[in-house]
Amino acid sequence: MAPETPAQGPTPRYFTWDEVAQRSGRDKERWLVIDRKVYNISEFTRQHPGGSRVISHYAGQDATDPFVAFHINKGLVRKYMNSLLIGELSPEQPSFEPTKNKELTEEFRELQATVERMGLMKANPVFFLLHLLHILLLDAAAWLTLWLCGTSFLPLLLCAVLLSTVQGAPASWWNHLHFQHHAKPNCFRKDPDINMHPFFFALGKILSVELGKQKKKYMPYNHQHRYFFLIGPPALLPLYFQWYIFYFVIQRKKWVDLAWMISFYVRIFLTYVPLLGLKGFLGLFFMVRFLESNWFVWVTQMNHIPMHIDYDRNVDWVSTQLQATCNVHKSAFNDWFSGHLNFQIEHHLFPTMPRHSYHRVAPLVQSLCAKHGIEYQSKPLFSAFADIVHSLRESGQLWLDAYLHQ
Repeated sequence: MAPETPAQGPTPRYFTWDEVAQRSGRDKERWLVIDRKVYNISEFTRQHPGGSRVISHYAGQDATDPFVAFHINKGLVRKYMNSLLIGELSPEQPSFEPTKNKELTEEFRELQATVERMGLMKANPVFFLLHLLHILLLDAAAWLTLWLCGTSFLPLLLCAVLLSTVQGAPASWWNHLHFQHHAKPNCFRKDPDINMHPFFFALGKILSVELGKQKKKYMPYNHQHRYFFLIGPPALLPLYFQWYIFYFVIQRKKWVDLAWMISFYVRIFLTYVPLLGLKGFLGLFFMVRFLESNWFVWVTQMNHIPMHIDYDRNVDWVSTQLQATCNVHKSAFNDWFSGHLNFQIEHHLFPTMPRHSYHRVAPLVQSLCAKHGIEYQSKPLFSAFADIVHSLRESGQLWLDAYLHQ
């Protein structure tokens, strides 16, 4: 008898990088590549747990490194990806797109494996318990300040500073914006953190010159380093985020987040109205929002606004993050004041790494950058603040020159 012929599975479909790149738009199919496998995400984007935009930012591109960076339980996620798999790259196709640095990417992946072996991706419960206790102590100290010292201006101001230190935002809203920012930092139309270009500010050298050549003037950008102090740090939270967060959680039916938010407002109302009265409470509330807004804008923008801002050029993960981020020198105060966002480079390269590990991985990242000739920027805190203003002045002048002469 002739031996039975083993059953043959379906012949895999093969694609080229050019075919993948053509599937990147809103009005047609969207594909992406992970470990040479090609996935059709056209329908899945609306179901993606991390949001439709963050995954769509990699449509038409290789998403291997962001996939690894953003997902903690990768094995579980891959099980759900099987239904999206439509084929793989043809054997003659390289594993890296021509716009990406192959050697740098390979060495970064080795660094990722080293980081995992060192246990730097594991959270230390004691660290976060102590952090929570310090938040609760500051929250209690805010109320005790008014109860013990009275409600004159200085105790009220100290209370507001303490309350500003301990406030937070719903995780769903934060992740919605923050994951997009991490996926494509400083990439116009993909990073929501630079959506103030062009209607309020002209950001980055390339975009500012482009805006000037197009003869567009939504604001007097050559004065933006001055009006930044009026519409930037003091206004973002009280006039925008304060209300947008409510819209976000209701529009997306995040009822648990909404319940926590309402409980916060009820608690702070019942806690402080008996001490201050309604008018005094409203004054304290908006003072807290004003202080929060200043902290938030200065701390989050010192690492990005002075850096390279452009359209998405589809460069590799490491280059994407390093050209858009810089660090602020490590110190006990800087670590605490910024919530460890002074390690912005490490925070971006390893977005799921617990913050207490940043200082341990930083020397490894510096060595990788030095080897490949990539600038690893770190600066003093107040220099970082000043660079925001300097970069706004520079980009505003570039816009004006292009607007008048090009």
